[in-house]
This record gives sequence, structure tokens and C-alpha cells, in this order.
Amino acid sequence: MRILTLIIHAKMHHEVGDILHTIKQVEGFTFTPVQGHGSHAKSNSLPSSHDRVVGYTPRMKVEILLQQHDLQSVLESLRKAMKHERSQGVYWIVPVEESGLL
Repeated sequence: MRILTLIIHAKMHHEVGDILHTIKQVEGFTFTPVQGHGSHAKSNSLPSSHDRVVGYTPRMKVEILLQQHDLQSVLESLRKAMKHERSQGVYWIVPVEESGLL
């Protein structure tokens, strides 16, 4: 198992949720509001005037628990569906040692 983590602009929240609902390998996902700042912020075309003044951009963290063999197809589906939002988010993948219900 792996967790695919996406960091996207907050305005993309509903669009990405709709996309994830259409990907059969995605059984569920979690959105968490976050605030981001990084060295690449100057090249980011999304910050509003408010974002530039306060020094960070409102973001959403999306966490998706996936089977390792589903990762690349899920990433490819996201890339295809988000063509017009290219380079407006980042992702990383981390291993999950164990998961279950409490």
C-alpha cells in the first residue's frame, strides 16, 4: 500500500474531488486545508493579490490510499483530467506499513 499525497490550490478542491470520484482505483480520499509557501512561489501563476501580501497560498492536501500497482494509472488519470491546470500542484508517494480499521 502507498499514500499518494497531492498539494493543490484550494480553488481546485471540487474539481479534483470530482475527478477522483471517476477513477475506479480510488476507493476514498481525504482533503485537508493547508497553507503553503515555497521557493517556487514566484513562478506560481495562481496566487491572488491577497496571497502575495500574506506570503502564502491556500492549498488543499489530498491523501489517497492506493495499491502500489494502481499508482501510475491514477497519476496518469489525474494528469489527463487536469491538463489545463498543469504544474499547479505537486505530489509525493510514501509507503504504508500497515492499515486497518479500529
